[in-house]
Amino acid sequence: MGFLDQFFGKKEEQDQTKSLWKKIESEKDLDSAVEKSSKQKVLIFKHSTRCFISKTVLKNFEKQMQASDKDYAYYFLDLLANRPISNEIESRFDVVHQSPQLIVLENGKAVKNASHQNIDLETV
Repeated sequence: MGFLDQFFGKKEEQDQTKSLWKKIESEKDLDSAVEKSSKQKVLIFKHSTRCFISKTVLKNFEKQMQASDKDYAYYFLDLLANRPISNEIESRFDVVHQSPQLIVLENGKAVKNASHQNIDLETV
């Protein structure tokens, strides 16, 4: 199992990472994220669960999250399960949809966004 743990990651590591995320599953969740952005930076990660590139970028980003001491609020959007919310994000913040995508909110506005290999916590 050691080899598989290295390849796929250990369950406890996955559980710890999942606890860093707040899920966006409704427009109310999105509104909460926007409200939170008046107090601290909010990072919304839009992820396609069917895309290998998205999974790889997500895994790398989660490693950065765990190593970071930044006081950000991390939100996660499963695009396939919540496409209408993704459309709302695109409309509300005037950010063209991509996947994977990271959108940074401050004071209710999108101040940065990145996609694919340009997603990096250091550039936030």
